[in-house]
Amino acid sequence: MVTFLRKRMLSSAIPLVCVVLGVFFLARMTGNPVDLYLPLSATAEQRAEFAAAQGFDLSIPAQLWNYLVDAAHLDFGTSLRTGQSATEMVLDAFPVTLQLAGVTMLLAITGAVLIGSLAAYRPNSLVDRIASLLSMTAASIPDFWFAVMGVLVFGVSLGWLPTSGTLGGPEVWVLPIATLLIRPFGVLVQVVRGSMVSALSAPYVKIARSKGATPRRVIFGHALRNAVTPVLTVAGDLTVGLVNGAVIVETIFGWPGIGKLMIDSILQRDFAVLQAAVLLTAVTIFALNILVDVCHALTDPRVRQAVPA
Repeated sequence: MVTFLRKRMLSSAIPLVCVVLGVFFLARMTGNPVDLYLPLSATAEQRAEFAAAQGFDLSIPAQLWNYLVDAAHLDFGTSLRTGQSATEMVLDAFPVTLQLAGVTMLLAITGAVLIGSLAAYRPNSLVDRIASLLSMTAASIPDFWFAVMGVLVFGVSLGWLPTSGTLGGPEVWVLPIATLLIRPFGVLVQVVRGSMVSALSAPYVKIARSKGATPRRVIFGHALRNAVTPVLTVAGDLTVGLVNGAVIVETIFGWPGIGKLMIDSILQRDFAVLQAAVLLTAVTIFALNILVDVCHALTDPRVRQAVPA
């Protein structure tokens, strides 16, 4: 397992370095912050003073070197918009995104296990057909379309739910969670159903049924334990996608998470905050990927054996 973990971490280091370099160069392709933060009437001296204070007067290689050195010390500078520490702003916003993603995946896994298991218990029944139809539809709906429709119907037309922000009761969570939930829920229902159909046809399950085991015990006591490995793997991949895909949802609903912070930083050319946000998100995604692979390797020894020494 140690060898597997070491190989996996080394293979993740190269993409992480690419992200660190990529965000530096792509951020500077958005334009010169001096043009955005100073008025048109600013003199050449004022523009040069602002650029020197922020380090924009240095050559690109010099800026890159300073960025890498500071990033190694977890110092990303200060925000051009607020004057706050970029690291503090990112650390304040990131737990909000993790909370949203965590609640979403908990609901998605719980609902998918229940519905997928019931559908698999009686294949080709009415329940199975309805569950398959709804899950395939949910897995195919684009997040941004569902979010816009949710705002239009439940926020604007009916006025039942707030459309932005986090101030208020539990109702502020409904639309963001529903938007993030729909696709993972649809995918997981299909995965749970497929795994449970195979598990329920195993000999040990047939023996349990012949001994008079209740459907509840057959599903959750025997079959689910052996069908959970692919479900956990897909759930881990979907969690990574939620952290990465929260940008759209947070922007639409004004959710003060890391995704909205990234978009605001791009629009305001706030390089320090953007670089810190992207790097933290990338590290989190790589850590989640490694965790998923480790869990898969623990449950399936063939994965560990496939890794060359």
